[in-house]
Amino acid sequence: MKLDSHALTVIDALLAEEIPFLVVGSYSSNVYGIPRSTKDADLVIELRDKSVLSLNKHLPQSFHLDPQLRIETATGTTRNVISIDGTAFLIELFRLSQDPHDQERFHRRIKATVEGRDVWIPTAEDVVITKLRWAYHLARSKDIDDVRNVLALRQTRLDWDYLHRWTLEHGTEELLAEVMMDVPPPEALNELS
Repeated sequence: MKLDSHALTVIDALLAEEIPFLVVGSYSSNVYGIPRSTKDADLVIELRDKSVLSLNKHLPQSFHLDPQLRIETATGTTRNVISIDGTAFLIELFRLSQDPHDQERFHRRIKATVEGRDVWIPTAEDVVITKLRWAYHLARSKDIDDVRNVLALRQTRLDWDYLHRWTLEHGTEELLAEVMMDVPPPEALNELS
């Protein structure tokens, strides 16, 4: 996994403040699928008794943490946005919500080491489940592409019972079936390599 230097700066601040986090969005799908560029970094944070503003003491002056919470329309979660002088790159800090899948995804997270830091990422199944949910609500083709890429590369290693449980819960099981129709069988991928 390779992270943007701005994202690493924010992760360092989260680690310094001992705020649990999870790297999500395109960075997480890049781990399990085919990497693509992105203009932001998304993290889920669990503040507990901390204030998000405590991060400011660890961030350079060029980082601007908006204290105003914004509501994400697809899932109803709230987030703070960090903008950075001289770049359009944004970092979105989503609050860990009470949504059952949000909670389970956070507790199932796995540790990865990135440039000497411990970072937490979702499982491949949770990337697929979340991307399907976003695609269903926002009709974003990039989320479908991410799902297709993760499924193509990981299909024989996924917990399909877990995937089906959550797609049924979220009403995205038909979308999963549609995407799977475009995914080549594992033996076809083996022939290409």
